[in-house]
Amino acid sequence: MKRALLIFSLGFSFSLHAVEKSDTLSLEEVFTEDALAADSLLSSTPDSVVNQMEKDYPESLESNLNALLSIYPNTVLSSNCVSDSVGPQIDDSLTMARLQKIPALFELVYNPIVKKYIELYTIRRRKQMEYMLGVGNYYFPIFEQALDAAELPIELKYLPVIESALNPRAFSVAGASGLWQFMYGTGKLYGLQGNSLIDERRDPIKATAAAVRYLKDLYRIYNDWALVIAAYNCGPGNVNKAIRRSNGKKDYWAIYPYLPKETRGYVPAFIAATYAMTYYKEHKICPARVELPFICDTIRLNDRLHLAQISEVMGINLEVLRNLNPQYRKDIIPGNGETYTLCLPQRKVNDFINLKDSIIAYKADSFNVITRVQVLPAAADPYFRAPGGGGKGTYVVRKGDTLYSIAKKKKVPVSKIKKWNNLRSDHIYIGQKLKIY
Repeated sequence: MKRALLIFSLGFSFSLHAVEKSDTLSLEEVFTEDALAADSLLSSTPDSVVNQMEKDYPESLESNLNALLSIYPNTVLSSNCVSDSVGPQIDDSLTMARLQKIPALFELVYNPIVKKYIELYTIRRRKQMEYMLGVGNYYFPIFEQALDAAELPIELKYLPVIESALNPRAFSVAGASGLWQFMYGTGKLYGLQGNSLIDERRDPIKATAAAVRYLKDLYRIYNDWALVIAAYNCGPGNVNKAIRRSNGKKDYWAIYPYLPKETRGYVPAFIAATYAMTYYKEHKICPARVELPFICDTIRLNDRLHLAQISEVMGINLEVLRNLNPQYRKDIIPGNGETYTLCLPQRKVNDFINLKDSIIAYKADSFNVITRVQVLPAAADPYFRAPGGGGKGTYVVRKGDTLYSIAKKKKVPVSKIKKWNNLRSDHIYIGQKLKIY
């Protein structure tokens, strides 16, 4: 066991968990898939690995943390922390004692690689820790409620810290998305839908519910939380392969040398994040004040809306709306008869209900949210009369039409319609006949 604890490599990247399989495969088929032929055993020695740890940090971890600096500054109100301070140096024995005091079902071991990750969070990336602690005040209650209802360890709420740095719009180079970094195929397997306008992997509530189900399924297989966390990162197929290559051992540190390189640092990073999030005060780090309303409510909509319409009519910061509703890729709630949710500050819900019609009508054409309920060929459109071919015809203006919507419908420039009809302005009226060539 001692040797297993020392054989470390810091190769690591987020979001490569998830099962990249065809949608036709069942979960059981994915979990029981035969492992590939065993690769050669790692030949690293403890000394060389320790030297590597001194100079090597995983790029994806750094990039996720660095991304916070460009995501939250517009919504951060203030922070009482001195971000540039390196904080106090903590003796190893004190760190070990603190880890032992954390109430957790997960074994929180301490070793050189865990120490390096703790230093990353508490010394090198103190500013990002402020942001994560600040937004954690909003997200952690969502995670805790779902984990508690499923009777899962509450400390699993720290998985999104290492997965996405608590960025709901995080998108990895591997294609994983959201707080819990679901791959597209795994997301669909757990009911998370996606298209050009919506990505439910970014929905904090739906993605959390899916992650809880996924974690429960993994625990039924391994009955060990360290193995579950490793499988969450690299997929159960890779963990099963590592178990086979270790002659059937089902202990994380025993199968550690056989895991994919990018997964070996995942459990140590989780332990470090759990420590840092628990003992941040002792390291003189405090949460940034982030402009996210912690008391929110959801409204069910089947109308097509742009978040900017809500922002401008109701005076809500657009970035706040985006952070509360990160599942909308283009800031557009699709509508079109389907029901979608809109998350708003609770104090704004009644205002939205009262202003709903005005919000829907506000600059609808400018925000590209006008859609036709029925799409008809030009020849079958009762408002378009084509006199004998050649593409020439007359369009009768109806209620709600604008030059922009007509031009888009007929696939011609607005300037052409104005030229063909000698229009000096964009003003048109119901019943007006416009020539279309």
